[in-house]
Amino acid sequence: MNNPIPPFIPARLVRNRHVQSIAASVKLRRPFVKRRASAMLKRSREILLNCGNGVTLQAFHSPHGDTPRDLVILIHGWEGSSESMYLLSSAGHLYKQGCDIVRLNLRDHGESHHLNRGLFHSCRLPEVVAAVKRIRSDCSTGGRVFLCGFSLGGNFALRVAAKAKAEGLVLDTVVAVCPVLHPPSTLNVLENGQRFYGTYFIRKWKKSLLKKQALFPGLYDFRDPSVFRSLRAMTEEMVNRHTDYPDFDTYLNGYSLTGSTLASLEIPAHIILSRDDPVVPYQDIEKLARPAALTVTLTPYGGHCGFFKGPGMKSWINEKMAEIMSEASIGGHQD
Repeated sequence: MNNPIPPFIPARLVRNRHVQSIAASVKLRRPFVKRRASAMLKRSREILLNCGNGVTLQAFHSPHGDTPRDLVILIHGWEGSSESMYLLSSAGHLYKQGCDIVRLNLRDHGESHHLNRGLFHSCRLPEVVAAVKRIRSDCSTGGRVFLCGFSLGGNFALRVAAKAKAEGLVLDTVVAVCPVLHPPSTLNVLENGQRFYGTYFIRKWKKSLLKKQALFPGLYDFRDPSVFRSLRAMTEEMVNRHTDYPDFDTYLNGYSLTGSTLASLEIPAHIILSRDDPVVPYQDIEKLARPAALTVTLTPYGGHCGFFKGPGMKSWINEKMAEIMSEASIGGHQD
């Protein structure tokens, strides 16, 4: 395990892993986060990305101007959005560092359910690759291009990076914060660990599915309450009725980072995760391929996408992301 970044040690008052994890998304932070990100939000405009095969994804672009700038593409976690607190916090910080920002919404996240008839699922990698290529083409002003993701967004970011060479996609560095490593492990934790997390995702996903049903009533019917009895039941329903995957396990393994998934990685990529993450078991990091381009930082604290330094809720991860980007070289090649 290579740990090039000094370990994150927060103040004792916020050291608990659940405090860290819940604070990452709690709505009470919204006024403070939006105030810190106000300059970025003022320049934000919606862009719709043609990803081929009739797929459209939504993103929000915050440029500084026409002069060359580094571009950071950010991807939220599952049932988050471009408006998630952790993502706005990082976007605002990196904008202040001089970077242009694009906040990408995955299919059926945020207010994008109307854009595509098909449901979101975590194996829809081709459209995310296409979206990143489109953003790079349309939004880059000639500086470096970085891709960053949180949780499931970090999982997508790493898979995009592994496919980049084959897709002709040039990125300079990828940062994945608490990425989902092996979906069966994470589902097991959500089903059998602290009930709060499983209940939270059931509620969020149910709301998303019912929104999709309202938009496409002839295509979707989620009125059976038994569908929502557990995350496993919801996933099995989605896989069996709305995907081409032969079974539940094939689908879950289809977006796992373990095994050879990252073996082809050539773009410098950084994984940052914590040992006390209550959603992503850190032990699965040992099951990943370890190409030379991959750097892993494992911290003792931080929860799931938290990494708050103290009661003021200032983010250590924002600072580390900015440091990683400042040290990156153009085109992903080391000096």
